[in-house]
Amino acid sequence: MNIWRALDEYDIQPDLPQALRLLDEMNNNFKQVSDLVGNMLQRVKTGELSTEYGLNFLEIKYHMLLNYLINLTYVVLRKCSGHKIEKDPSIDRLIEIRTVLEKIRPIDYKLRYQIDKLVKTAVTGASVADDPTSFKANPANLMSQLPETAGADGDSGSGDESDDSAKVLQKLRKAKAAKAGLGKPETSSTGEVYVPPKHMAVPYEEESKSDRARKQMERARKRALGSSLIQELKEEYLDTPVEISSSSRALQKLSRKEREREEYEEKYLTRLPITKADKHRSRKLTTLGTLGDELTSFGDISALDDELPSSSASKGGKKRKAPKGGKKHGKKRRFR
Repeated sequence: MNIWRALDEYDIQPDLPQALRLLDEMNNNFKQVSDLVGNMLQRVKTGELSTEYGLNFLEIKYHMLLNYLINLTYVVLRKCSGHKIEKDPSIDRLIEIRTVLEKIRPIDYKLRYQIDKLVKTAVTGASVADDPTSFKANPANLMSQLPETAGADGDSGSGDESDDSAKVLQKLRKAKAAKAGLGKPETSSTGEVYVPPKHMAVPYEEESKSDRARKQMERARKRALGSSLIQELKEEYLDTPVEISSSSRALQKLSRKEREREEYEEKYLTRLPITKADKHRSRKLTTLGTLGDELTSFGDISALDDELPSSSASKGGKKRKAPKGGKKHGKKRRFR
C-alpha cells in the first residue's frame, strides 16, 4: 500500500524506460559477478588460489567497499518500498565509510605501483624484464670480488687497505644474511649493526607538456577574470549591487591586501616583512602621470577564448639594445 502511495506522488512515466533498461543491465552484471565470485571461492577452497600472503590495506579496503554496497542496497530497498530513510542508521554508516575511503586515497595512490607490480608477477609467473627497480645495484654481487682474508705479509699501507676491505666484506655478509632471512645479523665488536634502509623504489613520473600547458592556461584565465575590464563588465551587466568607489581597481586590490595583512598581524601578534614585490606594487599605483596607461590598457583577456591566441605570446619581440657608452669626440673647452 505504501509503495503505490509513493508512486502516485511522482510521475514515473518519463523515467520508466530508463529504469527498466538499468534493471536489465544490473541483472546481467549480477550474474557475471556471481559466476566470478563462485569460481574464485572454489579455487580458494581447493588450494589453487592462495590468500595467505596478501596486503592488509587491500583487505580492509575491500571489506569497507562491501559494507558500503550492502548499506547502499538497503537504502535503495527502503526507497523502493516507499519507506522513509530519514534518521536511518544506514545513512550514518554510508557517510562514515565514504569519509574513510576518501581519507585513504593518498595511501592507495602511493601503493599503486607496488600493487601493479605484484599483480603482473602473479599473472605472468615471473618478474617484468623492463622493471626500473630491477636495474639497481646489488652489493651482494661484489662479495666474490673481495678477498676472504687479509694478507699477513704486507706492509702497513696494504694492512690498512685489507682492514677496510674486511669491514666492507663483513657488512656485505650481514646484509646478505638479513636479506636471505637467516636470522638477526651478528653484532660487531664496536656494537654497531648494519641495517639496510627501508626505501621503496618508485619510478619518477615527470609532468607532461599537456599538463604544464593546462596549468598555464588556468593561471591565465584566473588572471583575466580578475582584470579591471572584466570587473567593469560584471558591474554593468550583472544584477548584483554595485559598490560606488572613487579609487581605481589597483588601489582597491592593494587596500584589500593591506586589510588582510593587518588582520593576520592582529590575529597572530606578529609583523610581516614587506617584500620588494609589495614595494614595487605600491609604487605602480595610478598617479596623474600613469592615468592614461590605465585607461588605454585593457589587459590580456584572450585566455577566456580558446580560439584567440594569447597576446602575451605575441609580444615576444626582440628587446632594443642599449646604446654603447662610447667616448665623445671633439675638443674639450678650456676655461681661463
